[in-house]
Amino acid sequence: MKNLLVILGPTASGKTRLGVELASLAGAEILSVDSRQVYRGLDIGSGKDLDEYVVDGKNIPYHLIDIVDLDIEFSVFDFQKRFFETFESLQQRGTPAIAVGGSGFYLEAVLKAYRMVDVPPDEDLRSELQSLSLEELGQRLEKLREVHNTTDLEDRERLIRAIEIAEYTARHEPEPAPEIDALVLGVRWDRIVLRRRIRDRLTARLRGGLVEEVEHLHSSGVSWEKLSFLGLEYRFVSEYLKGEIRNSNDLKQKLGAAICGFAKKQETWFRRMQRRGVVIHWIDEGDVSEAHRVVEASGGFSGIGSRST
Repeated sequence: MKNLLVILGPTASGKTRLGVELASLAGAEILSVDSRQVYRGLDIGSGKDLDEYVVDGKNIPYHLIDIVDLDIEFSVFDFQKRFFETFESLQQRGTPAIAVGGSGFYLEAVLKAYRMVDVPPDEDLRSELQSLSLEELGQRLEKLREVHNTTDLEDRERLIRAIEIAEYTARHEPEPAPEIDALVLGVRWDRIVLRRRIRDRLTARLRGGLVEEVEHLHSSGVSWEKLSFLGLEYRFVSEYLKGEIRNSNDLKQKLGAAICGFAKKQETWFRRMQRRGVVIHWIDEGDVSEAHRVVEASGGFSGIGSRST
């Protein structure tokens, strides 16, 4: 019997809804796998949609959402560590765990148990790296490891930290990871339908206060530069608020197109995960009954297809 159920899919695919429905059936708790939902204050733009964590009036417990402030640099190492700690805690309590998310790198860090260690600041190395150009820093990082997150190459401080981590991990062993035997379900839609869902959701979020959320974050001290690295919604709305995007119609069109492009990149990443050995069982349109059948056929998961005979 599997000890972790994973629900992945591109943005706006309905993976949270499916995960919550299955969690209700299994008596499980949700572990969010999202690089932005960890931050407090990123609510509408990151798509937390916390009202979705309710089934028939019952709240489904969730984890790894709203766990750090925006002034904290929260890396994939930090996420992996918190995920493993939460997963082990649920295991000790005998509570099933369902991971839900679309951040491919974070998902792989968990499923593949990437070797990661807690890296302290290295002031001597940082001083040495300060004299290098952005291009030279990028070349140095690429010599040390494969670059999964291209935003590491666009920001000087992130680049320096990434190099610091890569050089330290080459010399230190990570802590052992918990034993995870995961069943992975993927939610997929026809491309045209998914684009419509993305645009409909964007319309709802703009009406629900997305622009006001970004405006509040900036007035609270979050820089435009920081906002631009917090995802497409925050980047494009920041440009709109600065007058770089002329009007709300242009914002909606440009941001909608960018999110559709992002969804395509997510799908590409999931195919890459499959090539690297992750078995993904695809569920058309996130159908709960079909997901239930796949879980049963795969040997069961806690309260789903695993009742004793």
